[in-house]
Amino acid sequence: MTLEAIRYRAGSLQILNQLLLPHQSVFENIKTVQDGWEAIRSMKVRGAPAIAIVGCLSLAVELQGGPQREGEELVAFVRESLEHLVTARPTAVNLGKAAAELTEYTEQQSQEPECTTERLQESVIGWIEAMLERDVSDNRKIGNFGAQHILSGVSKEQVTILTHCNTGSLATAGYGTALGVVRSLHAMGRLAHVFCTETRPYNQGSRLTAYELVFEKIPSTLIADSMASIAMREKGISAVVVGADRVVANGDTANKVGTYQLAIVAKHHGIPFYVAAPSTSCDLSLESGREIVIEERPAQELSDINGERIAAPGINVWNPAFDVTPHDLITGGIITELGVFLPSELQAALTGRLTAL
Repeated sequence: MTLEAIRYRAGSLQILNQLLLPHQSVFENIKTVQDGWEAIRSMKVRGAPAIAIVGCLSLAVELQGGPQREGEELVAFVRESLEHLVTARPTAVNLGKAAAELTEYTEQQSQEPECTTERLQESVIGWIEAMLERDVSDNRKIGNFGAQHILSGVSKEQVTILTHCNTGSLATAGYGTALGVVRSLHAMGRLAHVFCTETRPYNQGSRLTAYELVFEKIPSTLIADSMASIAMREKGISAVVVGADRVVANGDTANKVGTYQLAIVAKHHGIPFYVAAPSTSCDLSLESGREIVIEERPAQELSDINGERIAAPGINVWNPAFDVTPHDLITGGIITELGVFLPSELQAALTGRLTAL
């Protein structure tokens, strides 16, 4: 059985509060767009695909449970709700892209000659619900493409993977991106071991990825972020596989802070470095990673643990949530639901001008 972080049926949305893991598994009701915004901002739900899905589903449940809105009022409500949701966490591109596409879809549907308010609302909700199914399907494709590509580059029967942050069922609608690759390797009997970093300061690796790996009985070991270099030298790492919050046109990738240094160390040790991300995480409107807006989180997330201060009083804190890995350090490739591509091939691949490696 795979973990689920999102429970949805028509008119009802519950999310697993990931701030309480691994000690408590508590599902919370999301009834409004504002509930969705607050869950995303506080990181009760996180992971770029899951952020987009929960944000849009919060709109769906408010449409189903809220007051009836007519015509232009409904279109304006959808547009304004999506604009608000995008402000919760700006670095992850999935929600922004979904918001733009859904806004455009809503406006187009409203112009159809036979469009009624009821039909428009149903079509908006149907568009959102389709995101759930599509995300799981895309993640399985990413897992299989990534596993096959990694195996094609090694002579060993089994491989050892190092991963960062949390990119599994808890970060998506199910299965996962980078952790989906791990799942696929494990299902094939080709995974020897996976090492996951603790991922300070929010500990998504030790709290969430470790939780998923233990739950599914995947052979795994937790390491501190500062142990990655020696792990690559001593533990026979075959590949590093991470997720992404935004991949831009040249292949530069924003992901959880600490990813950049992993890519540098992997290149030094000659270990392939992969980014696993659905096409919804790719933003071809930006030419390079220098254009990505990097979210900065509150100082207390670094200086405190569970409300207890661990840092010396008076010390300044800088707490960027993400860093940007330059495309030339992504030596294995970018794994998408369309296949695996070199960073230089990504733009052509996503615009249909290139097939996978």
